[in-house]
Amino acid sequence: MDARVVVIGAGIGGLTSAALLAARGADVTVLEKEAWVGGKARRVAVDGAAIDGGPTVFTYRDVFDEVFAACGTALEDHVTVNRAEVIARHAWDDSGHLDLYADRDRSIDAVGAFAGAEAARGYRSFTEEAARIFAVLEDPFLRGDKASTPLPMMWRIGPWKLGDMLAMRPFDGMWNALEGHFKDPRLQQLFGRYATYCGSSPFAAPATLMLIAHVEARGVWLIEGGIHALAKAIAGLAERHGARVRINAAVAEVLTANGRTSGVRLASGEVIPADIVICNGDPGALATGRFGQDATCAVPAIPRAKRSLSALVWYAHAETSGFDLTHHNVFFSRDYAREFREIGLGGTPSEPTVYVCAIDRGASEHAPRPQGRERIQIIVNAPANGDVHDYTPEERARCTQAMMATLKRCGLQLEESMPHQLMTPQDWEGLFPATGGALYGRASHGWAASFQRQGPRTRLPGLYCTGGATHPAAGVPMAALSGQLAARVIAKDLASMRTSRPVAIPGGMSTRSVTTGSTG
Repeated sequence: MDARVVVIGAGIGGLTSAALLAARGADVTVLEKEAWVGGKARRVAVDGAAIDGGPTVFTYRDVFDEVFAACGTALEDHVTVNRAEVIARHAWDDSGHLDLYADRDRSIDAVGAFAGAEAARGYRSFTEEAARIFAVLEDPFLRGDKASTPLPMMWRIGPWKLGDMLAMRPFDGMWNALEGHFKDPRLQQLFGRYATYCGSSPFAAPATLMLIAHVEARGVWLIEGGIHALAKAIAGLAERHGARVRINAAVAEVLTANGRTSGVRLASGEVIPADIVICNGDPGALATGRFGQDATCAVPAIPRAKRSLSALVWYAHAETSGFDLTHHNVFFSRDYAREFREIGLGGTPSEPTVYVCAIDRGASEHAPRPQGRERIQIIVNAPANGDVHDYTPEERARCTQAMMATLKRCGLQLEESMPHQLMTPQDWEGLFPATGGALYGRASHGWAASFQRQGPRTRLPGLYCTGGATHPAAGVPMAALSGQLAARVIAKDLASMRTSRPVAIPGGMSTRSVTTGSTG
């Protein structure tokens, strides 16, 4: 494969496509406008400490094992990965907490000790249903080609497998489905929170998203250096196979000739010819003209009302006391429905649910407390209104106090004047234009939303999309799956013009590469 490929953006999806295509002989250039690779997965300097930013939970490891194997190496040869004993610690007040474990039986026992025998039975039935949904959808949807309707996917499942189709529960609401497993509202809240992993409300998302809990239950791993270290490792894979990864290289325009892509023009004026251009960014940036007029017709814009959640994120270096933190911790609000109503109305929650990643702690049952200040990342859900709302210093201070109030109610104290940097939806809009700060692309609200996500192909020949805002879903492993899919589709499209030798792209059937830069 000797096609010239330009990747706009060095997020997980774009880097995955770059590494796979470079390993197959493509001439790949990755262009990143920021000073780092990884997109949202970055390092932030606070008080002399490097805080892991962006996504923190690493699951579905076999996706990355496949990517590294396809590039002739192994994941553990490039990053240090340890399996978490405690998946996450959860609290609703200062009377105790509930841990979920890598060991399912321990989790069942923990749920029973926390909420009673009926809750333990409910958790067992919930995990069984979530596992079945995942098993039904993994190959035809998560690893399959993008379809605009459920029909092609249902055909791949098999029209004779009516039970499997019904098991997906696309027409049932997630919150109502959880009530069938749990009478304790705290457990409904805990497992409803998985909808937020793809930027959605548990009160509007389909029950299908229960599969996210199963993905996490299959294993959570900790990477030394965080997800940013993983991004750097994938960038290294691409470079090892001849790709060029350039930072501080903002793309201003996707160029076209004869009705298809012909390259890109950088903000500096430099022109890079290309047969294939991959946009590893929110598709909205294409649709709203951020990459030139010719690309605006390539994808549909995402209506503001369809955007996923944004977030308030504090990168902090702080002394903590009270609550016994592990690596992943969740502190719940007392009124989850009100929290999402406030977000839906365009406001930040008055009493938010708070996620705390204690970066310097392991994920064991009794993670040792660091001496002095520790590095933490704190996340609160927020509306994606960063393009229309100004987050004033007063509002930022008010959000910080609301976050700290939730933590204090649950027994965790942070020093009042902790050194920190706060990112709001307005700041995320600055990093990822045309999103309003939405961090997950389109929200997964309603049965059809997952089929409305942008797929790898666009309406402009030669222009493709990848990343967490595209098919199949948001999140680190899903972004990597999108990168696999884009590489597979590109190889197929190139092979349709002129074939030569077999090319295998992980996650799909073997296809063939080309001996010319001409594409179709």
